[in-house]
Amino acid sequence: MSLAEILAQPSHWLTAQEQHPIVLSTRVRLARNLADRPFPPALTAEKTEQTEAEIAAVLETTKIDGQCLRYLPLRDISDMEKMVLVEKHLISPALAALGAGRGVALSPEHRLAVMVNEEDHIRLQVISPGNSLQEAFRLADQLDDALESRLDFAFRERYGYLTACPTNVGTGMRVSTMMHLPALVMTKQMQQVLSALSPLGLAIRGLYGEGSKAWGNIFQISNQVTLGKSEEDTLVNIEAVTEQVCELENNARQIMLAGRRALEDRVWRARGLLSHARILPVEEAFHLVSEDRLGVEAGLLPGTRETFAALVLNLLPAGLRYRHGGEMTEDQLNAARADYLRAAAVGS
Repeated sequence: MSLAEILAQPSHWLTAQEQHPIVLSTRVRLARNLADRPFPPALTAEKTEQTEAEIAAVLETTKIDGQCLRYLPLRDISDMEKMVLVEKHLISPALAALGAGRGVALSPEHRLAVMVNEEDHIRLQVISPGNSLQEAFRLADQLDDALESRLDFAFRERYGYLTACPTNVGTGMRVSTMMHLPALVMTKQMQQVLSALSPLGLAIRGLYGEGSKAWGNIFQISNQVTLGKSEEDTLVNIEAVTEQVCELENNARQIMLAGRRALEDRVWRARGLLSHARILPVEEAFHLVSEDRLGVEAGLLPGTRETFAALVLNLLPAGLRYRHGGEMTEDQLNAARADYLRAAAVGS
């Protein structure tokens, strides 16, 4: 399969037919390092490439749940293709900015992704659709075991897995749920939720993690503590908090439905603009698809052709440019975004 085919392959979490009304996806990420060498920021260029080759050889001969991994060296990927991978949550912006000696291994449908020589030698992740943390962890744990059977990871009995950033030492595990919370935002309750999560050792961030905006009322909830907590404790904690936030969002939606006519007007206006607009800047498009999704989940609007998660990812700049064959001006992007949403998202 060529790189173009890999990038065009729909990610499973974006296209899964059974969508959770609030939780778009769950992710489990594990940070691991080789025991016999410095962390990536301290490696020489030669050692970086040697480390990449060693890890890539293992990744390309690893099979999980019958799925093989395809390794893609960063040096073979154009800047635009890197940004498509970032938009799909398959590599980090930090990895995209680095040079030779780095890469990513992907499974079919992008369920598994392994970054090589970003901040750590290995950052493996599993993204599953909806609220499915246990399934995501099962796959991540299976991949972790397969790699550890062939690579010597840096580990200390007292501290756990050693990582470049001290906040990841211990399990090296970050768990997150990506949630659509429009009613909490619209009823001005989101700040209360943010204030309540921080003392619990949890972070809530935007669509692309730390420092990113919560475009489309999409938030990621994740753990901040990895040292002194077991993997199971972390999973149970995130599952419980996710359930509580879902309950708060559902309550807020019921409050909005009590004023049904106002909510109907709001979501139908969003559907009208999505159905007829010829120019849509990215932030406005996020706002409209968010309100449209709220209308669908409230039973006020008919469903869209594509899942909400797919709509969100497909209206981003790099993906639009890639699908249209190259560079585009801002005006061309805004027109292409509107065309996509009319035809593929809400068109009859």
